[in-house]
Amino acid sequence: MHIRFIEKWSQLVAELTLHVYVIVFICLELLKFMFMWGVDAYLVTADEDQIESVLTWLLAGINAIREGYTRYTPNAEENGLSYAPDQILVSNGAKQCILQALLAVCAPGDEVIIPAPFWVSYPEMARIADATPVILPTKISENFLLDPKLLESKLTEKSRLLILCSPSNPTGSVYPKKLLEEIAKIVAKHPRLLVLSDEIYEHIIYSPATHASFASLPGMQERTLTVNGFSKAFAMTGWRLGYIAGPKHFVAACNKLQSQITSGASSVSQKAGVAALGLGYAGGEAVSTMVKAFRERRDFLVKSFGELDGVKISEPQGAFYLFIDFSSYYGSEVKGFGKIENSESLCRYLLDQGQVALVPGEAFGDDSCIRISYAASLTTLQGAVLRIKKALDALRPAVPV
Repeated sequence: MHIRFIEKWSQLVAELTLHVYVIVFICLELLKFMFMWGVDAYLVTADEDQIESVLTWLLAGINAIREGYTRYTPNAEENGLSYAPDQILVSNGAKQCILQALLAVCAPGDEVIIPAPFWVSYPEMARIADATPVILPTKISENFLLDPKLLESKLTEKSRLLILCSPSNPTGSVYPKKLLEEIAKIVAKHPRLLVLSDEIYEHIIYSPATHASFASLPGMQERTLTVNGFSKAFAMTGWRLGYIAGPKHFVAACNKLQSQITSGASSVSQKAGVAALGLGYAGGEAVSTMVKAFRERRDFLVKSFGELDGVKISEPQGAFYLFIDFSSYYGSEVKGFGKIENSESLCRYLLDQGQVALVPGEAFGDDSCIRISYAASLTTLQGAVLRIKKALDALRPAVPV
């Protein structure tokens, strides 16, 4: 067993996720040195809101400590959702929920269906569960949304879990209810197939887009594991608080796993989470104000990059990422740098020439794109865009006079 564990993790070390994390780590280290040397640089890679936790739940956490609310708590409790307490499991972040779900429902050889672009951890989590990730590509021209016909053509008797993320990281795409209904009809034809619906960005959505939870569709509540949390909409990344809701037997299996890993989530974080939920629907005015700021930044980026020739954009309907197709710049030769062959080399070039750190699309299963996070101030984004444009201008051949 020990040897098998080592072999599995040795394989994972070679996978793309670690490769990309190393790239991002190197970018961050280079940025540190740039700051030390007095070089003005921009970081637009963040997966968390650059907005401090709202005072309401911050104070709730502090009061929980003062009141001695620091003991173990039950793993499953009512969260204001339409589920019984034993259908909900509170964990140390949504990430833990997703991994436990995969471990609980997948057997060796099962297939996990993952639309690309995807959050970088999905395929690796499937491999940890001894399942096989099956990647289904999507198109920027179709807003990176899964084609139901493609899904149906790829399902087999080994298909165990379909992972959907709406709003999406890294694309910001939001699945319309009508499209989800088409997918649900396909799922209904395959009795063994479950759906993991990652809805962590549920409350960061831009009108007229609306969020539809997959479990709310007819016949899907018993087939769906819904994952959510507090890190995105409530800017509570460091509090490590997420939850999964689903059929009792699946949640019980996740609970058994968690009892041997971390036990319950932090009682202090749970108190803060309850305070956040108490702000009202979708986080109330506090989250609404934050979403308004995100929308302003999104609109700025879409307009700015839309002015560049050869760049393809799908306007995000949610989350705080822009996934831009810069592949028209691939193949460019840069003196002193070399050839730009893919998203990774383009990101290195933009860091080298523009002092702007971005995340290559290779990490998310689409090498034609680069992810830009607008969980940064508008001023930071404005400065970053100017530098990116200047660096990209140098890649275009001079127009003969």
